[in-house]
Amino acid sequence: MRSEKEMFELFLNIADSDDRIAALYMNGSRTNPNVPKDIFQDYDIVYVVGETQSFIRDKNWIEQFGEILYMQYPDEFPAENSAYEHDKDNFYGWLMQFKDGSRIDLHVESVAHAMEHILDDSLCKVLLDKYNVLPEIPESSDRDYWVKKPDKEQFDFCCNEFWWCTNNLAKGLWRGEILYVHDMADAVVRKQLDKMLCWKAGVCSDFCVSVGKSSKYLYKWLDVNEYRQYLDTFFAADISGAWSAVLKMCDLFEKTALFVAEELGYTYNRDEAAAARGFLEHVKRMPENAEEIF
Repeated sequence: MRSEKEMFELFLNIADSDDRIAALYMNGSRTNPNVPKDIFQDYDIVYVVGETQSFIRDKNWIEQFGEILYMQYPDEFPAENSAYEHDKDNFYGWLMQFKDGSRIDLHVESVAHAMEHILDDSLCKVLLDKYNVLPEIPESSDRDYWVKKPDKEQFDFCCNEFWWCTNNLAKGLWRGEILYVHDMADAVVRKQLDKMLCWKAGVCSDFCVSVGKSSKYLYKWLDVNEYRQYLDTFFAADISGAWSAVLKMCDLFEKTALFVAEELGYTYNRDEAAAARGFLEHVKRMPENAEEIF
């Protein structure tokens, strides 16, 4: 596997030898001083260019980065399958996994687009500016990704969305519809739990911390028992286990919401929570052949 030093030399040599390339910058985890280095970190590389189309047309251009194991062309996805709107004249990418284990998320970006957007990401670090086309940028930092302090309306919505959607978990569990329960739990209810836990991390850090993509660094801000309880909210394709996990989600959410509310001076709606929790537990006790809910 190529070393970081070798990879940076490669990126710079390519930029130096190609007159179409005006500048080179990097973003992502390798520019974040708070992220531990490991062998799976990719290289998020952007070449700032006069125009993008010649790079796109040249199918052999990317071969100079190494022997590719497999890759993806995200800007060639149909619009309905893409996470963002394509603008090939200004921004185009290749995502490449190499046979030596290295990975590069490579983009070419027009000068005009870079001038307008390079300051959008606080994790940006300029590696080369051949023609002085880029503005001065602050030192790389994850400040753009810090947990944002919720206002009262955001806090209330999170609580209401969590408790209201446990209604869907209740009916799905009673029906034995484990696929629906998984989808509702992970796509809706858990998102509110994660949000509340992130707000706790924010409170504990004066909202000067990033918990990472998918909240992967959340464990740093929870005590051992809390994190264990959080992990116990994940369940397999088993209705009994799902019931247990869902109730643990409720316990953890309420405990965390009470903490956040007190720290931020907000009021937690205990009546709403008690009503929703009571309905959930009532449905859990209902017989399989019940003909009425109450």
